[in-house]
This record gives sequence, structure tokens and C-alpha cells, in this order.
Amino acid sequence: MQIPRGKVAYYGQIAEMLEAPGAARTVGWALASLSPAQARVVPWQRVINKAGRCSIRSLEHSAAEQQALLEEEGVVFNEYGYTDLSVYGWEGLDPDEVQFLLHTVPPPPRA
Repeated sequence: MQIPRGKVAYYGQIAEMLEAPGAARTVGWALASLSPAQARVVPWQRVINKAGRCSIRSLEHSAAEQQALLEEEGVVFNEYGYTDLSVYGWEGLDPDEVQFLLHTVPPPPRA
């Protein structure tokens, strides 16, 4: 299961779904540490900050690149770089779906 094209989630939302409230930075670090092969599989660009803005800090990718990728998917940003989470925000998974994924889906390849 992935965040659908044209939708975004925020770091803290992912942490809360994983039953790790307060671990938003850990989610960011995990995304920033994706290998190039993993970054082609994991839709890292769909995770933004809670304010609705791209704020990635990575050697491989910039916030401008992240916003451009999201705009290609149909996410609209205002002139200040914010998107409306009430329109483009992903509702997330229910707890049963999260537990299923945590226990059955292997991690992406590390190459």
C-alpha cells in the first residue's frame, strides 16, 4: 500500500499510523536514507510537513524537486509553496491494514 498519486501525508501522520507518535523526524530520516533503488519504489515525495509544505532535507533530493514531482501528480501548491491538506491530504490506513503490512510486506530492495 502506498500513498496514492495526487495525495500527500505528513511525517507525523506516518509516525502515528505506525504507533510511534512523536517520531516524525524518524520518518524523515528513514525517507532520507533510502537508497537510489528504494527511492524509485517508495513514493518519498508524497510525505511533506504538517503545514502542507515540502521540507525534505536530503543530499539526493530538494524541496523544489519534491514539489515539482507532486505537481506532476496533480497536487496544487500556492505561491508560497503550501498545499491544502484538506484537499490533497491522504486519510491513511486503518490500524488493521497497518498491522497487516508491518507483518507481511518485505522491505524494498537495498541495492
